[in-house]
Amino acid sequence: MRPRTWVLVLAAVFALLQLADVTGRDTPDSKNYVSYALTLAGAGKGEAATETVDWVCAGKASAAERARRVDVLRFRAPSPAGRVFAACRAGELRRVERRLRAGGAQTDGHVVPFVAPRLRRIFEVRPGYPVFLVPFVTAFGVTWGVWLASVLVAAAGGVLVFLVLRTVSVPVPLALTGQVLYYVLPVGTTAMRPMTEGLMLALTLTALWGCALVLTGRVKAGAASAAGALLALFAVKHSQALFLGACLAGAAAVVALWRRRRHARSPGGRRSPGGERSPGGGRSPGGGRSSGGGRSPGGGRSPGRGVAAIAVVGCGAVAATLLLARLLRYPSEAESVQDLLTGHYTHPDRAHPWREFLHLEFDFWVEWLRRQLTEPLFPALLAAGAWGARRRPAFGVFLLAAAGTGILTQAAHPDITVFGARMIVLAWLLPVVGVPLLLEPLVCRPVPVPVQGPARAVGVTR
Repeated sequence: MRPRTWVLVLAAVFALLQLADVTGRDTPDSKNYVSYALTLAGAGKGEAATETVDWVCAGKASAAERARRVDVLRFRAPSPAGRVFAACRAGELRRVERRLRAGGAQTDGHVVPFVAPRLRRIFEVRPGYPVFLVPFVTAFGVTWGVWLASVLVAAAGGVLVFLVLRTVSVPVPLALTGQVLYYVLPVGTTAMRPMTEGLMLALTLTALWGCALVLTGRVKAGAASAAGALLALFAVKHSQALFLGACLAGAAAVVALWRRRRHARSPGGRRSPGGERSPGGGRSPGGGRSSGGGRSPGGGRSPGRGVAAIAVVGCGAVAATLLLARLLRYPSEAESVQDLLTGHYTHPDRAHPWREFLHLEFDFWVEWLRRQLTEPLFPALLAAGAWGARRRPAFGVFLLAAAGTGILTQAAHPDITVFGARMIVLAWLLPVVGVPLLLEPLVCRPVPVPVQGPARAVGVTR
């Protein structure tokens, strides 16, 4: 089969496997996004509340029934599904109806008042995911619409991994390996949840693909891809647009300085220690031709306009995000810290939030590192991905930058109780893309093949 056929087959297999759990993937935040989508589709607050609550409670009832079937004491007991659904539905609707009757700030905006106004405001400024959901919930209803939207965005993330790896000249089998890793590691599980993370992962990969295009000489297409992804990220979750823009700009500065230094040292284009040609010798560190910039009088290539374009896009994203967030009166960083330290505003505001936040930050990372040492799969894969990224030095810097936004997101939310480590999920992009690069020598190693006649055996690359 052609590579594109394999890509589609892997995405289809992943989608079929997700039929094992159509409901029950929601988190406490999911009902805010789903109700937002329903009101954007034209439903009233009461109707949106009922449909969202029915979807959430159906998931809880299904989970309770599955748990009963494998309970060593209750597997012969009557099904609890009906009782769980009724209790869940009554409790959720009672709280919503009380807030709807209160009116005023409780009913402002598009999100159904499942939570207090201050917390609901945080979801109101993230219209990207609800807008993405609208056509699906309109055409297929809430249950199948949310599932289908999640499947498409998660499958698209794997396809983007394949495209990124192929752009930097990774062999097809290893690019398909990256796609599989995206699906089987926690990245695919998190992308399937009805939350913003699936779109954030896909858009971050789109920006990374744009960087790969720039490094291989397609500057306009790459810069446009990165800029479009950052613009969409502002609508999905503006903090990610800020983090990614800053990280890409920093990565571009590092690559530009590195290239300029090598350009000054080796104007004739000697080979770099990594086995690729330096910017003056044809092949760029990204795996393709050097991006932009003519030859200097000494015979080498200048760092090029491509890296500068990424820097401009990243800096523009940072400036635009900060400016628009202030103009649109989005919740500030201080408000986010209060949300964290007060348990989503269920306790009084802290008098010295930043001092307490820094104290919590330190304790969080100490505990996080302790837990990672007891189950070191994640650190091991991060190290493997970082080592593999060395095979494409310039692209590897941008890969580290994109994955680093996961660390920044987790640092901004040092809450050890968040289920599934979804805050740091973007860091998993490092092993997803870096491990196939690490395995590249195994696929591309020369194999001695005997030839007829007195000639010696020659090396043939697999």
